[in-house]
Amino acid sequence: MLEQIKTIAREAGLEILKYYEGDAGVRLKEDESPLTLADLAAHRFICAKLRELDASIPILSEESEPEECADRSNWTRFWLVDPLDGTKEFIKKSGEFTVNIALIENGESVLGVVRAPALETTWFGARGRGAWRQSDGKDAEAMEVRRPDVMKPGIVASRDHAGPLVSELLERFPGAETQSMGSSLKFCLVAEGKADIYLRDVPTMEWDTGAAQCLVEAAGGAVQTLEGERLTYNKADLRNPSLVTLGDKDFNWRG
Repeated sequence: MLEQIKTIAREAGLEILKYYEGDAGVRLKEDESPLTLADLAAHRFICAKLRELDASIPILSEESEPEECADRSNWTRFWLVDPLDGTKEFIKKSGEFTVNIALIENGESVLGVVRAPALETTWFGARGRGAWRQSDGKDAEAMEVRRPDVMKPGIVASRDHAGPLVSELLERFPGAETQSMGSSLKFCLVAEGKADIYLRDVPTMEWDTGAAQCLVEAAGGAVQTLEGERLTYNKADLRNPSLVTLGDKDFNWRG
């Protein structure tokens, strides 16, 4: 289903871009995070298309109503969707926002598509098949993680959500090459071999990481807790613990 999901993500991106230059109708959710008309339009579009593709697979989206996923503890296979990841970047018009669609099976992400509508680029992959990056109008390019320079590793951090452990990491590697990026694009940099580590010590939700984790793993890397355990899905609490994304699984990032 990888090609179909790529198409759904690209078309959802077009729905988002309809609101990019105009009034996005920004309001705050209960957790004080922003919500726009673009988030809702992409959510409705993606859910409708996924149901057309296979109505037997349930959907867990960031914008799902609680009653839609009340029985998710029984789900062994489902779609995990962030219809607009990086809403703050969308509002700022930085271009660094994405559509994320993952297929979860038995708690693991086995298929992932990340689409950056404003950048006209798609990252996609599947367990056992590999991962690719494709800009519109060009051929797909295989992605592979890299081995870091231990003296100056490439560190990517969140533009809006860098916590104290990130500051400690940067102090530990004063020669590090650093990049700041929004949304799930941070994971993509590691999957592409353009960065070595992405440390996130501020909580994320499962829909923030599902698609991108598949890409990183398919490219040879790892997304794991700070205790070294692989990040899993459909947990009782959808909030993820602090996590680290590594291109080289054996890199001693703790110094």
